[in-house]
Amino acid sequence: MSKPIVAIVGRPNVGKSTLFNALAGQQISIVKDTPGVTRDRIYADVTWLNYTFTIVDTGGIEPESKDIILSQMREQAQIAIDTADVILFMTDVRQGLVDADSKVADMLRRSRKPVVLVVNKVDSYTKQQADVYEFYNLGIGDPIPISAAGKNGIGDMLDAVTRYFPDAMEEEEEDHVPRIAVVGKPNVGKSSIINKLIGENRVIVSDIAGTTRDAIDTEVIWEGRPYVFIDTAGLRRKSRVKEELERYSIIRTVSAVDRADVVVMVIDATEGVTEQDAKIAGIAHERGKGVIIAVNKWDAIEKNDKTIYEHEKRIRQTLSYMPYAEMVFISAETGQRFGRMFDLIEQVIQFQSMRIATGVLNEIVSEAVALQQPPSDKGKRLKIFYITQVAIKPPTFVIFVNDKELMHFSYTRYLENKIRDTFGFKGTPLRFIVRERSEG
Repeated sequence: MSKPIVAIVGRPNVGKSTLFNALAGQQISIVKDTPGVTRDRIYADVTWLNYTFTIVDTGGIEPESKDIILSQMREQAQIAIDTADVILFMTDVRQGLVDADSKVADMLRRSRKPVVLVVNKVDSYTKQQADVYEFYNLGIGDPIPISAAGKNGIGDMLDAVTRYFPDAMEEEEEDHVPRIAVVGKPNVGKSSIINKLIGENRVIVSDIAGTTRDAIDTEVIWEGRPYVFIDTAGLRRKSRVKEELERYSIIRTVSAVDRADVVVMVIDATEGVTEQDAKIAGIAHERGKGVIIAVNKWDAIEKNDKTIYEHEKRIRQTLSYMPYAEMVFISAETGQRFGRMFDLIEQVIQFQSMRIATGVLNEIVSEAVALQQPPSDKGKRLKIFYITQVAIKPPTFVIFVNDKELMHFSYTRYLENKIRDTFGFKGTPLRFIVRERSEG
C-alpha cells in the first residue's frame, strides 16, 4: 500500500524546513535565515491519527530567478509537486503577501493537486488575524495560521491535509498483481529493461541520462503471470553535477518503492557500483522491501572465469547493509537472464509473505542460544524468553528479553542469521523488535 506524499512548497525562507523538522521530530533539514539554504529535497514518514504519510521538504521556489541554484531548486520543487498527493503551500505572515507568493500559487493551480494554504510565523492569532486574512487574496482556499517554530496550529493543518487522503477502506482494495519497482541512477537501462519485456518501445529510451519524465506503470505478462512494472527512470538532467542528479532521483524512488512489492535495483556493469547506487538501494532497505540487484549491460563486459565473482564482491562490499539482496547479471539489450530475474522476483515475493510458527521459531532460538551464550554485563546475562512473528512484508519478529540493554546488535544479527539459515528469507530484510519482560 502506497503512503500518500505531502510536499511542503513555498518561496525561500518562509519556514518550510522548520515545519518539516517539527513534523519529522528530528533535525533533518538545515535551518538558517539565509534564503535558499535547503538545497536538498528531503523526505520523512509522519503519522497523524490513523494516517501515515511521507512529507517532502523542497528548496524554495523563486519563480523568476536567474540564479542557477535557485532555478535548480525550482526544478526540484516542481518534481515534488508532480509526485505529491497533497501540497502544503507555505507563506510568511511577517513578510505579508508578496508577488512571488502569487506566482507560486499560479504554479500550484496548474498542478490541479489539492493545496493546503499555511501562513507561518503566526505567534499570536488575535494580534495577527488581519494579516492572515490578507492571504485569502491568493484564491487558493482558507489560510491556516501556524507557528512552525512554536508548533502551534499544526494539528489543524494536519487535519486539513489528511482530509484529502483516501479512506483506509479504499486503500485496502488492492489487486494481487505483484508490483515491481525498477530503480537506479539515470541511464543505467531501467526503461530498456521494461521495453525488452513488453517487446515495444512504450517507454522513451535514449542515451541522455534522465529522459523519462514520470514514473510509468506497465503491465507485463511473463509465462502467463501478470506483473506491474513501475519505471522510475527519469529525471530531467538540469546539471552535470552528480549531487543534483541524486536530489532529483530521491522523491520518485521513494514514491515508487512505497507502491512496490519487490524492488529491482539496476546497476550499470560498465560503471560499477557507486555511492549513489547505495543511497537509492538504501530507500528500499529502509522501507522493508524485497530487493533484487540487477547488474545490467553484462554483455558489454569482457569476461574471464573470475569476472562475475569480482563484480559481486565489489557490489556486496558497497551494499554491505543488505547482504540478503539477491543478485542477477542481465542484459536489457539481449534479454540475457530475464528468466532468472523473474524466478528471483517470485522467490522474493514468497519470502516477503512467509510466516513461521511460534513453536518452530522458539526451537531455532533455543538452539542458537545453546550454541552461543547471550551477552552479559556486570554479572547480569541476557535471557531470551520468547520470540514470535508479528507481521509480513517485511517479516517482523518480537523478541521478549529480561533486559533490552543487554540485547546487542551483534547478537540480534546472530539470531537473524540462524533464522535465515533455516528458512532462507532470501531477498527480504527481517525486522526485530526487542521487548522487555519481567522474569516472573
